[in-house]
Amino acid sequence: MDPVSSRLTTAAIWIGGADVVLRRVEIPELTDGEILVRVRLATVCGSDLHTVTGRRSGACPSILGHEAVGDVVAVGAGAPVSVGQRIVWSVTVACGDCARCRAGRTAKCSAVRKVGHEPFHGDWPLSGAYAEHIVLPHGTATAVVPPGLPDSVAAPAACATATVMATIEAAGSVRGRRVLVAGAGMLGLTAVAACSEAGAEVQAVDIDPERLTMAPQFGAVTADTDPVDIAIDFTGSANAIDAALRRLDIGGVLVLAGSVAPGPSLAVDPETLVRRWLTITGVHNYEPRHLGRAVDFLHRTVGRYPWYDVVADPVPLAQLSTALHRPPTGILRTAVAPQL
Repeated sequence: MDPVSSRLTTAAIWIGGADVVLRRVEIPELTDGEILVRVRLATVCGSDLHTVTGRRSGACPSILGHEAVGDVVAVGAGAPVSVGQRIVWSVTVACGDCARCRAGRTAKCSAVRKVGHEPFHGDWPLSGAYAEHIVLPHGTATAVVPPGLPDSVAAPAACATATVMATIEAAGSVRGRRVLVAGAGMLGLTAVAACSEAGAEVQAVDIDPERLTMAPQFGAVTADTDPVDIAIDFTGSANAIDAALRRLDIGGVLVLAGSVAPGPSLAVDPETLVRRWLTITGVHNYEPRHLGRAVDFLHRTVGRYPWYDVVADPVPLAQLSTALHRPPTGILRTAVAPQL
C-alpha cells in the first residue's frame, strides 16, 4: 500500500535502556517545506549507544536514529527536494533567523531541534530514523545521494562524515601537514581518510589495538612519535587530549570534537600557548555545507577506502535492540533497514 495514502508507518519507540517497542504511528499531513522520507537504511551512531547505556541523556520515549539515508516520498510546498530523490539529511534543524543562525552557526541555533533526539509525545513524533518513515521539518538541510554510492556508505554522511568535514575545516589546510587523529572509530578513521586524501601525513592513535590496525587501510602512516602540526581528537579523553597537545609543533592547532560529555578538567599552561603559537578550538555538529562535502567525499573515495566493510549487514526494525550495542571487531557501525 502507498505509505502516503495509508497514513500509517511503523516506528521503533525507545522506552529506556536498550528496550524498544514497535508501534504503528500516524503520518501527519505535511506543511510548507516539510519532507516525508522512506528510510532505506540507518546506521547506529555512537551517541545513540551512549543514550541507551545511560552515558548521555535523551528524551524518552522517542524515536532514535540520526544517521540515515532514504527516499523522498512526499513534500510540502517549497521543499528543497523532489519526490523520488535519495537523500541524507542534517542532524540539526535550525530556525534560520536567530543571531546564531545569522552568524553562520546554525548547528547552535538558539531554537535548534535535532533528528533522533525529540520526544515522541511532542510536536514532532516521527523525528528519528529508526522507523519506516521520518518527517523532516522546514529548515532541515539535505543532500542528494548520487547513484553508485551504497546506502551503507551514504548513511554515515549525515553525522560522522559531515562532522569530520567540520573538524577539518576548523583545522585549516591540511595539505603537506602532519596530522594526528586521536580515536580510530568511525569519525577517526573517516578523518584519517579525509586528511590523507587532502595530502596530509596522518597518524592515528587509539587504546583499542584492533581498531588501530584498521587505520592503514584508510591512509594512516605507522609513525607515532614525531611532532605534528594538527591534532584532531574524537576520544573526549583528557589524557588523550593532553598527549595530543604536547605533540603539537610551533603554530599547531588542536581541534576537539569528542568532548561531548562532562569529564576531567585539562590543565593548560597559557604561557605555552602564547610562546608556541598554539590554537585550541572545538567543533560540535556541523553546518549544511559540511553535509554536501561529506557526500562528495564519500562518492570520490567509495572505491579507495573500505567504507562498505566497516558497516554491518542491516537487521530489520524488529531486531533494533540487537544493533544497539558496540559493534564487533572490524565493524564500526551496526545498521538497521526498516523496510526489511
